[in-house]
Amino acid sequence: MNTHPHVSPDTPHDRPVPIGMPIHEHWHATAAAKGFEITCRVDDRYHLMLRCEACGQEHRSKLHVLMTSQPLCPHCMDARWRADAEAAGLVWLGRDPEDRHYGFYQAPCGHRLRRQFELVKRIAAGECAHRCERCQNEKEEAEAKARGWSLIGPAPTKGPGHRRYRHSCGHEQEIARANMQSGRFNCASCGEGWSTAPSFIYCMRFALPGLAPLVKLGFSRNPDSRLHWQLKRSPDLSGHILRSVPIRNGHTAQSLEKKMHAALRRDHRDSVIPSERYRPWLRVKSEIYAAGLQPVILKLLDDLDTGLRATD
Repeated sequence: MNTHPHVSPDTPHDRPVPIGMPIHEHWHATAAAKGFEITCRVDDRYHLMLRCEACGQEHRSKLHVLMTSQPLCPHCMDARWRADAEAAGLVWLGRDPEDRHYGFYQAPCGHRLRRQFELVKRIAAGECAHRCERCQNEKEEAEAKARGWSLIGPAPTKGPGHRRYRHSCGHEQEIARANMQSGRFNCASCGEGWSTAPSFIYCMRFALPGLAPLVKLGFSRNPDSRLHWQLKRSPDLSGHILRSVPIRNGHTAQSLEKKMHAALRRDHRDSVIPSERYRPWLRVKSEIYAAGLQPVILKLLDDLDTGLRATD
């Protein structure tokens, strides 16, 4: 089947049959002006064979295509598609017979891809990169499995950043893929809440614009996520975790943290920083101290860790 309006590739089952009909001089002139030579007429009065001056190979063309538009040599096009595929790191497998804008390629992973010719040209030019859907799906399945979930598929109502997953308990849930990667979520059916889940008491240090360094004492199930996704209003702000101590559950972590803050406020009142000073940069209302208190807080965490280890 001819899937391109200007290309008529021949197949073993569709060989042209020469016929003895005249070829007019103005046809020859038109073909020459467009980079072809008419070698004969074939099949019926509407078709002829053109030899490409660029590659020397022949193809069948409709007469009205030659006379009204620019014929395209299928052999040259095939060579360009192969070259584009090679430049893009792919192997050319052939055209898609259902859509003239698409071809089939083999990815470096060995999987078969269906891609638009223009997309492959952009990949070859370094404007973008190809992604194998099967490999991507396997990667997302592995991410889910590592968290005790299985990937079901897209979550159309949530947008491209979400997927639908099934938990080991059987519950199905739509979750942002970024959260599946970081673990910042719970199963809505059987998941632990913050009070029963393992937690940490941490000390963080910040360098905020126009302020002396600050430190924060707090607790969280995931201190790294707390720092980068919840506390900082901008990813460019300087902040890092100095120390974290694992606690068996969030309820215990909160209780221990409150006792530490009470002691710090009692014994180091001048080191407590008012919230209006750091509010433009941090999403928190308290628990921020001058950096001079850092050794004291780290000593509290060291003593806590030592005490917990002694009771294990």
